[in-house]
Amino acid sequence: VRLVESGGAMVQPGGSLRLSCAASGFTFSNYGMKWFRQASGKEREWIAAISFSGDFSGDITNYADSVKGRFTISRDNVKSTVYLQMNSLKPEDTAVYYCNSRGDLWGQGTQVTISS
Repeated sequence: VRLVESGGAMVQPGGSLRLSCAASGFTFSNYGMKWFRQASGKEREWIAAISFSGDFSGDITNYADSVKGRFTISRDNVKSTVYLQMNSLKPEDTAVYYCNSRGDLWGQGTQVTISS
């Protein structure tokens, strides 16, 4: 049972990145997925969530105010992967980004650095 994030990089302000989180060892479509981030010296904060695919309303997404309108969370149940599309990136988005599922399952994180 594991989550593996990828896609982190250093980009300039205003740029875009897409993070991926590949899940294995459990029935991915049965669980909601979340993205968190942790900047140096700060607490880990939740930024985005997507519901499990059994919700007949379709995927429900929620975002922290700090990323709303710039970030988009999505999932591909065939690939057991959740994505975070990040646009209009700002220096304050610099952090290690983690995916989370089942409450206590975390990936190892991927570093995102926004700098000119």
